[in-house]
Amino acid sequence: MNYKQTIQTSLKSIWIILKLVIPIYILADVLFYYNVLSNFSFLVEPLTTLMGLPAEASLAIISGIFLNLYAAIAFAAPLDLSIHQWSILAVFLGVCHSLVVESVIMKKIGLSNLYSYSLRIIAGFVLGVITSLMPSSWFSSSITKSNYSNDVYSSIGELLYNSLFNSVILSLKIIILITLLIFIMDFIKTRNFIKESKKNVSKGFSLTVGVFLGITYGAGILISEVQSGRIKENDVFYIGTFLMICHAIIEDTLLFVIFGADFTMVILIRTLAAIVISYLLLFIYKRSKNNLLSTSS
Repeated sequence: MNYKQTIQTSLKSIWIILKLVIPIYILADVLFYYNVLSNFSFLVEPLTTLMGLPAEASLAIISGIFLNLYAAIAFAAPLDLSIHQWSILAVFLGVCHSLVVESVIMKKIGLSNLYSYSLRIIAGFVLGVITSLMPSSWFSSSITKSNYSNDVYSSIGELLYNSLFNSVILSLKIIILITLLIFIMDFIKTRNFIKESKKNVSKGFSLTVGVFLGITYGAGILISEVQSGRIKENDVFYIGTFLMICHAIIEDTLLFVIFGADFTMVILIRTLAAIVISYLLLFIYKRSKNNLLSTSS
C-alpha cells in the first residue's frame, strides 16, 4: 500500500471538502435567514412534496444532482429533518447524484447520457416516494434530532459566527469519515485478489467492486474489456444499470448516517431496487434487441 499516495489523496479530499462545505453551509444559513430559498423552492417543490421532504430541501436536491453529495449535505444540514426524511434524502441522492461526471464514465462503457440521466432521475424519485410511504417507525438512528436543530439569530453577525463554527464542525466530521474510508479503500485496492481480478473481469466481480468502491472504480475496470469486445453487451447493460442505482453503498450512506439516516434501511432499499430494476430493464433490453433482429431479417 502506497501510504504517501493515500495521504496525498486524503489531503486533496480535505481541501475539496473545506472549500466546498464551509462556504455552502454558510450560504445556506444566510439564505434561510433572509427566507430566500422560498423563492426557488418551486423548481423542485413537487418532487420534495411527493417524497415527504420540506420545500427548503430543494437546493440540497438540485446541488446533489448536478454537483455532489457534499454540496447536498451542506444545504440539508441546517434543516430540521427527521430520521425518516434523512433516509429519504439518502435513498434519492444515493441514486441520483453527480450525474454530469458519472454519466460520462457510464458512456465510456456504452450507456448513453440519455439513458443514464433518465434511469437515475426516475429511479431516484420513485424510490424516494416509496421510502416516504414506509412507516416512520421502520427507521431508527443513534443520532438524535436535537443535535441538528435550527437556531434563531438576533443579527446577521451572530448567524455568520455560529454558521462558521457549525460548518467547521461538520467539515471535521466528514473529513474524519472520508479519510478513514480512503485508507480502507486504498488498502482494499492494493490486495492481490483485486489486482489479479482486473486481468479477468467477471460480471460478479465488477458488480462487487462498483457496489462498494463506486462507479468510477467499478466501471473503470470494465472499460478496457468493453473496448476489446471481450465482455457481452447484455452484461455491460446489466452491470451499468445496477451500478447506477447501487454504487459506493457504504461511503455514500455513511455521509447521511451522520445526521440520522437509517443505515440498514437505506442500503436495503437501494440494493433490492437495483436487483429488481436491473433484471426488469435487462429483460426489456433483450426483448427489444430480439425484435429488432427479427424485423431486420
